[in-house]
Amino acid sequence: MPPIDRSDRTAARAEHALLAELQPVVEHNLHRHLDVAREWFPHEYIPWSAGREFDGPLGGRPWTADEATLPEVARLSLVVNLLTEDNLPGYHFAVAEFGKDGPWGTWVDRWTAEEARHGAALRDYLLVTRAVDPRALERARMAHMSAGYTRPDGYSALHAIAYAAFQELATRISHRNTGQASGDPVCDALLARIAADENLHMVFYRDLVEAAFELAPDTAMGVVRDVVVGFEMPGSTIKDFGRKSAEIALAGIYDLRLHRDHVVLPILRKLRVFERSGLGPAGEAAREELDAFLTRLEAKATSFTTRREGIRAARARRATTAV
Repeated sequence: MPPIDRSDRTAARAEHALLAELQPVVEHNLHRHLDVAREWFPHEYIPWSAGREFDGPLGGRPWTADEATLPEVARLSLVVNLLTEDNLPGYHFAVAEFGKDGPWGTWVDRWTAEEARHGAALRDYLLVTRAVDPRALERARMAHMSAGYTRPDGYSALHAIAYAAFQELATRISHRNTGQASGDPVCDALLARIAADENLHMVFYRDLVEAAFELAPDTAMGVVRDVVVGFEMPGSTIKDFGRKSAEIALAGIYDLRLHRDHVVLPILRKLRVFERSGLGPAGEAAREELDAFLTRLEAKATSFTTRREGIRAARARRATTAV
């Protein structure tokens, strides 16, 4: 029998105590969310009259690539966003580990219901407008969901809460910019509606992290440091995600500059990460590491923006030559 790691047991007890202290904040945030969240219906955002049967048991018409009228990068981003929403059962399992009783359990179920609505709406839009190959889409869904989702090793409940704050804001921006890149007012309106949900989700999780800073500042600072430095989008396990995310970044839908300036920095400012006093040695060290990482991220964002302009110019020249 392996020896008991008493430090792990101590950490687990401390985390349990912190989560218990956060329960009143969870309850307050839940009631606030239910008060401000606006009821909406996905079917009202889908152009149903554009739909028709596909080939198969109903004898419809096979999908062909010329039916995809959206810009390629918008279609690519829509599929990535949809597959991310599709993997919801895995995310639900991860966050439900914090407990199913009381306000937290109520929140998890409500959050799951709202996120599932996003996936249903995106799929309906893509299939009704025949924007993508339906068989390829279903195969991608099966592959991605079959792989599941696992929280990174060493991530605590507070890590997952902090990660959700940054991820929900990133997703909001990705949805909003994808809608604008589509050139389709219907798609733009649908994604704007979904983005509004994601913003409310971000506020819920962000305010929990802010409350954690008041209760355990060193712990919260270390968690924020870990999440920001190791951040990956939840869709990173999608097949060919690296190539797809590169194209999405080249189009300006979601890139390092947006991530730094419109996701990371706004949340860090709201949390007053660089203004807080009363940190111990561990918290100060985490803050210094976070500051150093932001400097590196700025350099990477600037470098990417420069390289992107060169790539865009080269593509424009090739297109002109081809004509």
